[in-house]
Amino acid sequence: MEQKKYDLLTLGELLLRLSPPGNDRISTCNVFEKNLGGAELNVAAGVSLLGLHTGMISRIPANSMGEYAKRQILSYGISDRYLAWDSTPEARLGLYYYEYGAAPRKPQVVYDRKNTSMTRMQLSDFGPDLYDSTRCFHTSGITLALNENCRRVGMEMIKAFKEHGALISFDVNFRGNLWTGKEARECIEQILPYVDIFFCSESTAQLTFEKKGDVKSIMKSFTEEYPVSVVASTRRTVHSPKTHSFTSIIYDAKTDTYYQEEPYNNIEVVDRIGSGDAYVAGALYGLLCRKGSCSKAVKFGNAYSAAKNTIPGDLSSMNLQDIRDIIEDHENTGYQSEMKR
Repeated sequence: MEQKKYDLLTLGELLLRLSPPGNDRISTCNVFEKNLGGAELNVAAGVSLLGLHTGMISRIPANSMGEYAKRQILSYGISDRYLAWDSTPEARLGLYYYEYGAAPRKPQVVYDRKNTSMTRMQLSDFGPDLYDSTRCFHTSGITLALNENCRRVGMEMIKAFKEHGALISFDVNFRGNLWTGKEARECIEQILPYVDIFFCSESTAQLTFEKKGDVKSIMKSFTEEYPVSVVASTRRTVHSPKTHSFTSIIYDAKTDTYYQEEPYNNIEVVDRIGSGDAYVAGALYGLLCRKGSCSKAVKFGNAYSAAKNTIPGDLSSMNLQDIRDIIEDHENTGYQSEMKR
């Protein structure tokens, strides 16, 4: 098999995140904590921390904010080879504000990401070596929802990577404040013939794709209608803003097999943002690593998502050994120490 430079390349917008400290509110605080995030960046960072070679495809402003984003990316071991610089006067980095919740007050997100550098990205921003450089290409519905240009570029990239033999991974990641369910369905149904690994929750499948039946029959239906090989569906139970439970199911169409395990119950939530992307990162690692499998994907996906909930900011900081320890504890039914020492 031909050796590729990257195990995974992701396409998406980089976002500056500003959060009030503690449980303060956006409308009343005077200080914001700064972090970098973005769905596809979160995935690339997670897979990189687990030990695979990743890179980020994006367009960022050629100013201090763009330099900040680049340094953060490099600090996670992610390649900046396919970061395009925007030198126009209108160049800007996407921005969002995140307010932590405390029952009965829910967390909230306020976006400020229109007309960013990413929304003006072109295929010509990248060299012809891009499409033959990776084993797997990943993007999400968030990127396709940004505007018509991102939709066009994203869809063309999916087709080009597929032509060059890459696995195509896609996370629906539906956001109602970016596009409607009808718009999402019409767009995503055009790319599903190219997708190998499909991430879609049961609720999204029901609301966006109008699927009926239980979660297993819904997952299988995607593989019957399209040449999708693997479907992953997550389930989060929100007991309160600070306490969640999490699990998932992965369906392997080739063997007609479902993989699942006991949920991670009563997770102590420090910051839930990025935990869904951490799931994607863990699952992709499980599929792409040496001796990868759906069984490994569900274990690493669940563990990585559960762990990310306990870490502030969008990006995880858990390495391979950290996640292996969490998996071992999760599967251990005997005595467990309350401290790692």
